[in-house]
This record gives sequence, C-alpha cells and structure tokens, in this order.
Amino acid sequence: MSPSRTLVALATYNEIENLPGLVDEILRVLPEADVLVVDDNSPDGTGQWCDQKAASEPRMKCIHRSGKMGLGSATMAAIRFAIEQSYEVLATLDADWSHDPRHLTELVTALEQADVAVGSRYCPNGQIEGWPWQRRLLSRCSNALTRLFLSLPVRDASGAFRAYRVGKLKEIRLESLQSSGYAHLEEILWFLHGAGASFIEVPITFRERRGGEAKINASEAARQMRTLLRLSIGRQPS
Repeated sequence: MSPSRTLVALATYNEIENLPGLVDEILRVLPEADVLVVDDNSPDGTGQWCDQKAASEPRMKCIHRSGKMGLGSATMAAIRFAIEQSYEVLATLDADWSHDPRHLTELVTALEQADVAVGSRYCPNGQIEGWPWQRRLLSRCSNALTRLFLSLPVRDASGAFRAYRVGKLKEIRLESLQSSGYAHLEEILWFLHGAGASFIEVPITFRERRGGEAKINASEAARQMRTLLRLSIGRQPS
C-alpha cells in the first residue's frame, strides 16, 4: 500500500528526550507520510517543540490537549483526525523508541493483505530486548488472558505498534470505546474484530525506552484487567 495518504501518530507526555530524533527517523523511513503528535500539555516542552518543528516541516501535525488524558483518548483523537483529513492508513507507535520506526514500512505494506497490521513481539521472529523476566511474564500472561477472554486472532494485543486501514476504522462506533488508558489497545482490536476486520502480525523487536519515564503502572494493569472482563461479558458489537 502506498504511504502517500499515511498518518503516523504519536501520543506524548514528557517525551522531549526522545521525540525530535524519532520524528526525523519516521519522516526518513516514510518520506511521503505525515506525522501527528497528540501532546497532553507536557511540562517538559514537548508541545512547544512540536510547534517549532511544524513551522518548518509541512508533514508535521500537532494536537495540543489541556492535560494528561491517557493513551486511549489520544489514540481516539488521532483516529478522528485521520478520518476527518481523509487519510487511508493510520499507524501508531510509542514515542520512546521502544518501537523501531524501520518496521513502519513493513506494517504499512502488510495492509495489502489485511485491515489491521499488528507489530508483534510474540509471533515468529518477534523479540523483546531489555526487559527483566518478570515483565516478560506479566506481558505474556496479559496477552494469554486477552486471547482467552476476547478470542482475538493475534498473539500481541497489548502493543501500540500498529497500522490500520482508516476505512475499517470508520466502520466501528468510536463513541463506544470507553478505555482512556492502555486497555484501549485491546478494546479497539475487539471492536475491529466485531466489525469483521482481518488481522496480520508483523514481527518486531521491542526495546526498553531510551529516555524519560515509563507511563504504565499497577493501576493501569488493573484497569486493563477490568476492561477485559467488561468486554468478555458484553455483547460482541455488530
């Protein structure tokens, strides 16, 4: 699939250490794509840097929000932007270099075969670098529970490195997505699965963030479990 109508979205909160180099690399890897940063009023100057970059780079887009509102709502803002601006492809990745932008080409190309391409740590040839065994075990268990509760046809439902056909995103009821945090990652796949989306997994190498502080914590993990239970006992969307 051509990258000419591709939007690459990044949700940010205090990512000034990582974002400048990451944006440059994304634009190098996908020179015909645009980059959208959804910033939650980062006190470290991330949002101001985005405005400065956009002033000289027409492929750079920014959405500024009033406060820390969560990954899920940031992703929703990116989805709505992609739909309103008539993009064909929306790709998402973390803003901390844990996702290597070189995989973006593979993810976008994979949409020739499916509606959703998932950058997967757990499909054949997928890898994780820099995580202790405890974190690996927690992630494996989380994804196993997701497959058990939601019957999603992917091994890695908890990663943000993905590409979507925007036309398929238009088919789901965006207002029905309730999760504002990391549980949104499983929830959106569940709604897309209910809309008949096809999925493909692309192996990636996931690395620990280069700089800044991790955003996920125990309360986010608990919310994720509650979301899985809520979706599993609910009626599959039509």
